Amino acid sequence: MSDPALCGDNAFRALSAIAERFDLGGPISGIDPLGNGNVNDTYLVRLGELERPAVVLQRVNTVVFTDPEAVMANLVAFSEHVARRLLEPPRELAGRRWEVPRVFLACADGLPWVWEGSSFWRALGFVDRAHSLERIGHSGHAREIGFGLGMFHQLISDLPVENLADTLEGFHVTPTYLRQFDQVLGRLGASTDPELSDCLAFVEQRRGLVPVLEQASAAGLLHQRPIHGDPKINNVMLDLEGDQAVALIDLDTVKPGLIHYDIGDCLRSACNPLGEDTEDWRQVQFDLGLCEALLGGYGSVARSFLTPADYDHIVVAIQVISFELGLRFLTDHLAGDVYFKTRYRGHNLLRARVQFQLTRSIEAQHAAIEAVVAAIR
Repeated sequence: MSDPALCGDNAFRALSAIAERFDLGGPISGIDPLGNGNVNDTYLVRLGELERPAVVLQRVNTVVFTDPEAVMANLVAFSEHVARRLLEPPRELAGRRWEVPRVFLACADGLPWVWEGSSFWRALGFVDRAHSLERIGHSGHAREIGFGLGMFHQLISDLPVENLADTLEGFHVTPTYLRQFDQVLGRLGASTDPELSDCLAFVEQRRGLVPVLEQASAAGLLHQRPIHGDPKINNVMLDLEGDQAVALIDLDTVKPGLIHYDIGDCLRSACNPLGEDTEDWRQVQFDLGLCEALLGGYGSVARSFLTPADYDHIVVAIQVISFELGLRFLTDHLAGDVYFKTRYRGHNLLRARVQFQLTRSIEAQHAAIEAVVAAIR
């Protein structure tokens, strides 16, 4: 089949043929690209004469997710567990809605996926009357982002990790990324690019930071739990009317892990007002006010499942995850941009600089962030 990412009538027909293999409950009236994700190809499928947006059609990147059927098995296990929990909603959801994207089944065999040649497709429910943010507008947004992540964690806190496959071994295990970086760097010669040399020096100075969370896990201080894996702010859906968090989406990375990677990633994403693609990387700062609001929202839900050791490792988690993402961007730049989607050569290097500058800002405000965490314990 020709690549549906191409535009025009041929693309619509190709995408429609795939979408129609799922039991969607209505005729397809339109298909449009959706979002700006770095990994999967995502489309919004409209159904019926009113063209209501009901279905998200995705081609899963099988280079990144080498066992996509296991990814879907995790998603189904997660969805069924949360649906049962919502039969008696937590008290924090009183007067609020919370949604779990529906998993559509294939017409032919009832499986939650369709193979089209070497392409793996799935169809999920669209979270209606909601939007996501690329950047935080104010502290109210930050608090809701934090509440959303906290509610997500609370609803799956009793989902046994044995029920989930580790679909991305090494994902959010920071020492793994350092080893990959070292392997790629070892195949290259000395750098004459001053920007690249600056980034390489930054990594060398922080090698001791890399294993902190994994060492705490090995010592029994932190424990494996179900995690989202990628809770950046544009994966938290906010209600259009009240701007309340109503769902987390992009669930490919739901797997066993340390929730500190989720907490750190959410704060990294939310508390950089300039965004991870800013060209003015030198002006990047970690916004302490947004951090306070977000952790306030998270803490309002999370007290039921966080341990004292969990609180003790929140600040270093923010630092580690910001450094980790910068390291991943830098490694991909050195490898020739094979993982993250880029717009130009050097895009990943710029992204790395943004995350490293954010890490510097977090380090400079370590004591102040510790005080914020102490306030939510």
